[in-house]
Amino acid sequence: MKKRLYLLMFIAAAFLATAASAFAGAWTAPQGAFYDKAAFNYFYSHETFSENGHRKGTANNGRFTDYNLSNYFEYGLLDSLTLINSITYKWLENKDNAYRTEGHGVGDVDLGLRYKLLDHEKIGIVSTQLLVKIPGPYGQGDPLPLGNGQFDTELRLLYGRSLYPLIPGYGNLELGYRFRAEAPSDELRYLVEFGIDITKELYTRAKLDGTFSIDNGKKRDSNGNPTATNNFDLGKLDLTVGYKVAPTWGIEASYVPTIYGQNTAAGATYTLAVYFKTP
Repeated sequence: MKKRLYLLMFIAAAFLATAASAFAGAWTAPQGAFYDKAAFNYFYSHETFSENGHRKGTANNGRFTDYNLSNYFEYGLLDSLTLINSITYKWLENKDNAYRTEGHGVGDVDLGLRYKLLDHEKIGIVSTQLLVKIPGPYGQGDPLPLGNGQFDTELRLLYGRSLYPLIPGYGNLELGYRFRAEAPSDELRYLVEFGIDITKELYTRAKLDGTFSIDNGKKRDSNGNPTATNNFDLGKLDLTVGYKVAPTWGIEASYVPTIYGQNTAAGATYTLAVYFKTP
């Protein structure tokens, strides 16, 4: 029932959303233009979401932390075709009253392409995106593995629309299906985003970023990493404030709490980032 409720909530939000800005969401980068964001992220969790979606304390007073440095990059191969790359270096720790395990290294790598299907002044932007997640050079048998160690392939449809001149902002809506190799369940991915410029330099945005498990995978333990379970639902609220220091770079701070889920860690991520882009 809860999964159906969340899906209905998402569909309702989709009809209310409008859509995105340059170098974000459905937009593609102009040929030769780039956007690069380097971020320090800190995730902390002492709770989990049960199979019924209830938030509960982790057994044996468990605590899980993920410190990581990430880099997200976009480059315009053509005006209508953008290359996407994301890579992360992680430091993980999972401890409770009896045990403590640690792991660090390069996590999974994302490679993708976004292609613009439609660019209409009144209708907005419509794009499609292909993304492949490549497992990092860690071992599934590590004491605290950095991921599931398998390939994912995702197809996504994106819709974006500027809200100018009504307000200096944008909306973005995304829906995708992620095919996951080996044991993990396939996933329905969805995102609803709204952003606004407060001043010429200061801006803010909010996202609902969700994962809905198809439940067609093998259920198994996470090998000590509560964020790398095989069949899980997860909804995250991403709240960001940014400042454009110059036309070519700026800084951002984000708070990303998990607001609902099943079979995964419940916690929050804190992010400080700096981005660079072509003017």
